[in-house]
Amino acid sequence: MVEANEALNGAISRLLAIAENYPNLKADQTYIRLMDEMAGTENRIAVARREYNNRVGAYNIKVRTIPAAWFASAFGFEAKKSYSEVSEAKKEKPNYDL
Repeated sequence: MVEANEALNGAISRLLAIAENYPNLKADQTYIRLMDEMAGTENRIAVARREYNNRVGAYNIKVRTIPAAWFASAFGFEAKKSYSEVSEAKKEKPNYDL
């Protein structure tokens, strides 16, 4: 997931560099729709990451509390699920306002 996010950020950076060189591109309806879609995609990713982290937290709590902990240990479930984390530098949304 992290690798895919980095690849997407690289592609976005290249697209923004191209757009800077072609001012007519900024006014194109397809480009404008793309920017809107990218903003929506970023929001969906943030919502999915938040939901994943909420579920991981609930899972970790569940396998540590009795009586679920008894069954979890009997069947090999452990509270080692990790959260989806993003570095502080990557938390900043790119500026698409061209």
